[in-house]
Formats: sequence, C-alpha cells, structure tokens
Amino acid sequence: MAATSRLLAAALCLPGLAEPTLADGAPDQGQVALKVLDYLDYQPGRERVRIRAPSVQLMLPLSSRWALGATAIHDAISGASPAFHTRAISQLKDERNAADLTLTHYFDDASLGLTTAWSNEADYRSRGLALSGSWSTEDRNRTWTAGLGASRDRINPVTGLVVDEKKQVLDWTLGVTQVLNPRQLLQLTLGHNRARGYLNDPYKVSDERPRSRHATRLLLRLHQHLEDGGQTLRWSLRHYQDSYGVRAQTAGLEFVQPLPWGLSLTPSLRLHNQRKARFYVEVDPEAAPFATQPPEDWLQFSLDQRLSSFGARTLGLKLAWQPTPDWTADIKLEHYAQRGDWYLGSGSTGLAPFAARSWQLGLSRSL
Repeated sequence: MAATSRLLAAALCLPGLAEPTLADGAPDQGQVALKVLDYLDYQPGRERVRIRAPSVQLMLPLSSRWALGATAIHDAISGASPAFHTRAISQLKDERNAADLTLTHYFDDASLGLTTAWSNEADYRSRGLALSGSWSTEDRNRTWTAGLGASRDRINPVTGLVVDEKKQVLDWTLGVTQVLNPRQLLQLTLGHNRARGYLNDPYKVSDERPRSRHATRLLLRLHQHLEDGGQTLRWSLRHYQDSYGVRAQTAGLEFVQPLPWGLSLTPSLRLHNQRKARFYVEVDPEAAPFATQPPEDWLQFSLDQRLSSFGARTLGLKLAWQPTPDWTADIKLEHYAQRGDWYLGSGSTGLAPFAARSWQLGLSRSL
C-alpha cells in the first residue's frame, strides 16, 4: 500500500522537503485547515483503488521567532489492484494513519525548520526526519532554500512473501526563488533522492527490482500576475530521471481568475511523458491470460504498469471562496487519464487504459 499512500500525501500537500520554509518572518497569525479527499482510479469495466482521507493541518506562532506546524491524516483504502500489468485484479483493504510535526525558528533574514513524520499501515511503517532552511537577501528579492531528509521504512506484506524487510531513503533539495519584477516570480528547485533496501512491490507477480535507486528531479516554476483583470498564470516544468532508466517530463499550467464576492476559479492542465524502466517487461499477448515471463537472462524485472512508457493528462478545476479575511473554503476536482500510445515515442502496449478522478474539499481559518 505504500505507493498509494505516497500518492495521497502528494495530493494533500503534506509538509516535507518539497517546499522549504521561506525566510519571510514568523507568522503573526495561526491557522487551522481541514481537508477531505476522495480518490478513485479505474480501467474499462473495473474500478480499482479508492481512497477516502480526512486531514487536519495546524500552524501556531509560538513567539516572534518560533512557529509550530502539525498535520494528521487518516486514509481508508479499498478496492482492487492488478497482480501484473493490468490483469489478475484482486481485492485490497487497508488503513493508514500518518502525522508530522514541524518546529521553525525565524531569524532576521533566514529560517530553520525541523520536521518529524511517521506513518503506519497494516503492512508498512515509516519514520522520517527532515531539516529545512532558507535565507533571503536584504532586499527580499531572492530567497535560497535547502532541505535534507531521511526515512526508515519497515515492510511486512500480508502475503508473507518477505518478513520485516527494510528501506532507507535520503533526500535533499536546493532551490532559489527570484522576484523578476513586481508581477513575475521565478522558482528553481533541484532535488535528489537515494533509496536502499527492499524496493520491490510484494503484491505484484514477477517483481524483482534493484535494491538501490537514485532519482534526480528539476522543477522550474513561473508565477505571472496579469495587470488588467488581476489574474495569475502559473507555469511549471519538471524533469525526473532515475537509476531504473525512467525518464519523465511534466508540464503544468494554472490560470487563477478572480470573481466577485471573494470567489476565484482556477482551471489547470498537466501533461506528463514517461519512458519505461529498463527492466520493465512488456506485455506478451500470447501469454494471456497468464503473466508474461521475463527473459531468462534478466536479473531484475517488473510487470508493474507504473514503470511502463506512457503519456498522461490531468484536467483540474478549483473554486475558492474567501468571504472574510479569516475564512477560506475551496473545492478541487481533477481527472487523470493515462495511455501507452500517448507517449512521445514508442509507448508500452497491451495495457488497459487507466484513469482516475478525485475531489477535495478544504476549509481553513486564521486564528
């Protein structure tokens, strides 16, 4: 269930190394936020994984120099998952409880934050620690950020395939945010992740991956405020590559349109292109309905659809409402679709089309 949990954490934007704290001074107000996510993915004729997840986020200023942040989340995961490629779908059910706690100290032109995080599932336990910091120039036009985090995971699948396997992850990020002019903001972030230990999916047939994985990511963002109607354009480009041979590029665009009565509407589009892992085994139509067998001389192999070559599109729409300076409510809808023939090249074949939809409700209040 670990992969699903990571997907959910990303959807809810849990604190971590992705967004180090900026050195803009300690907050003078606290905030509490509630979120509810409902996620469902599916293929033709069959629903797959469904997740229902409420979460609560809290930020409290402790003094003019200190602030405390916390997040708690509960996932109810159910549905079905394929054992190989998009076939042999079997039922699954699990729950996850996760939380993190961040203590941040603010200096005149810098900040330093320490985060501890933990997550428990029936078959997976994770503990993590991260340190993040930032430094701003005197004119506040440029901010440098850095983060370093580590986690230790323990895996005990209900299949009994392995017992008490372990995984260690080390992650670092470096970033810079530059004010280009009063209406443009540019952000560049470089990150690297190193995972060691048990990296297989114990619920997949024929899944034998290397016991180490190195991944590098580069993210470029540009926020542009339009003068006439108060709209904001948010552009993003992301490149990812790892030692599995996976290469992926993601382009994103959001357009924030202010509306009367404290409302705003934000449509979004993301385009994704991924090259398969070098040990991904393509579907052999003649093997159906059984699993395709990897070549005899391969030491590593996987029939996991997520490691195939594919293209993907995500359409989103967010409606936010701020009736008073202290209250904000929003609802966000997204639809994701993935196809092998959308890959810019020779995509993977023999896979059922994959799609997902999600909705998220949020409510926050300044304290």
